[in-house]
Amino acid sequence: MAILEIKNLTKNFGGLRAVDNVSFAVQPGEIFGLIGPNGSGKTTIFNMISHFYPASSGNIIFNGLDITRLKTHQICALGIGRTFQIVRPLKRMTVLDNVIASAFLRCRTMAQARRAAEEALEFCGLTPYAGHLAKGLSIASRKRLEITRAMATRPTLLLLDETAAGLNPGELDEAIALIKKIRDSGVTVVIVEHIMRVIMSISDRIHCINHGQTITEGSPLEVANHPEVIEAYLGHGGGGQYAER
Repeated sequence: MAILEIKNLTKNFGGLRAVDNVSFAVQPGEIFGLIGPNGSGKTTIFNMISHFYPASSGNIIFNGLDITRLKTHQICALGIGRTFQIVRPLKRMTVLDNVIASAFLRCRTMAQARRAAEEALEFCGLTPYAGHLAKGLSIASRKRLEITRAMATRPTLLLLDETAAGLNPGELDEAIALIKKIRDSGVTVVIVEHIMRVIMSISDRIHCINHGQTITEGSPLEVANHPEVIEAYLGHGGGGQYAER
């Protein structure tokens, strides 16, 4: 059974249809890529899954349960974590305290939340920064803190929204390694990403949308060489060079 099913999902903002009848299913244990040009509706889909925006129509099924109308905190408690394109840590708090705040979703005491936060920091490689104020972190470390906060909620499904944006080549390698580590720990990952080096190298399957509508879905090789994907997203001649890496 799919861990996540998106069925005919649609979102209207007044007269604008941002997402138009999109459907896909994510299998447990895979890294599922969601790509498309800027403004194609990728983050809007994430926002509907986590109920930051209510869906205009369609259904979102998580582990067999229809969560379309549930509140954001209820969805998180069921096991869906997410990150955001624009990271907004609690700047005047330490890195550890930022993660403790997230850990309280599952923990009842400060001692439990602290232990859970320390485990998440260790897993994500941020332990050396635990006592640092979040406002002093680099972009790469802020992105990693965003992932760490999400992991502290102990998700079974993690939505990653452009976590590699703004990173240099070395930091990209570290981000790729962390995403694979998360998947290997038993967490299913759905990732929105514009950097082809990342999305093509780690995704088991990719779903591509444009203007809110599905273009195609398949393996990285199949998607990268699809004519409409090349036209709409990768640009002329930009196909298979990515998919074979």
